[in-house]
Amino acid sequence: MAPGGYLWWYVDALSDDGRHGLTLIAFVGSVFSPYYAAARRSGAPDPANHVALNVVLYGTGGRRWAMTERGRTALHREARRLRIGPSQLAWEDGDLVLGFDEITAPWPGRLRGELRVQPQLLHGQSHALDAAGRHRWWPIAPRARATLDCSHPRLRWQGSAYLDSNQGDEPAESAFHGWDWSRTTLPDGRCLVQYDTRRRDGSAGALACLFDDGPVARTPEAPLPRVHLPTSAWRVARHARCDAGQAPHCRTLEDTPFYARSLLTARWLGQPATTVHESLSLDRFRAPWVQALLPFRMPRRAG
Repeated sequence: MAPGGYLWWYVDALSDDGRHGLTLIAFVGSVFSPYYAAARRSGAPDPANHVALNVVLYGTGGRRWAMTERGRTALHREARRLRIGPSQLAWEDGDLVLGFDEITAPWPGRLRGELRVQPQLLHGQSHALDAAGRHRWWPIAPRARATLDCSHPRLRWQGSAYLDSNQGDEPAESAFHGWDWSRTTLPDGRCLVQYDTRRRDGSAGALACLFDDGPVARTPEAPLPRVHLPTSAWRVARHARCDAGQAPHCRTLEDTPFYARSLLTARWLGQPATTVHESLSLDRFRAPWVQALLPFRMPRRAG
């Protein structure tokens, strides 16, 4: 990995009954870390010295958040296994097993459990998000099933899941003002993923990939119309793409000074569905006042 670069693996899952959700992101080069940002301002830091596992549970019992940054001694990488401190990701018999044991913030509490992700469709191609190809997105398993077994809090459910990875050879804020991203699992089993990037070279990128049972992602016949969503409580602007004439119902899951994660309900490609949606402002992330707030949610340990 390039000094100052990043690599992450992202999983989200929604329970079949619609009552619960989970997001888990493993970072090497913790791209949204205030400590990594400070290290980049003073040189070309080693991504392996800034690693973290972000785990967020959503549901009727409230939201639990954990993200502790750690140093290089906490990182162990093998061909089929990644360990960050007390948590790990490993491929076992074709499933991705994510065991987490983290402390929540800002109020300390245990977040411990296992998420097993069973891919139903694997995709082997990465896609460039910028003109130079320095930032890449790989939809590893656009369609998957997940089983969550949590001991802290005590919780167990099954549902749909999605797995991807992003990698950059430079900080994300070097190339982008921000982006809107969404993934939609349609009732017919297809998965639609859409990226709208706002690039610092003045161009805009619109990427849409439709995954069915084939090995190659297809592009929808025409780009879906772009619609405004309500700004978040932190005033992060949000946009989405859905069928013409739709006004998506927006339920905000995560509201921070520089990004918002939401569930949208509308129609995509003629079908009603629920979409996981994220809006990111990297201009906000760079702001000194945001950098000063982040350590309260992202503590750092040396190892």
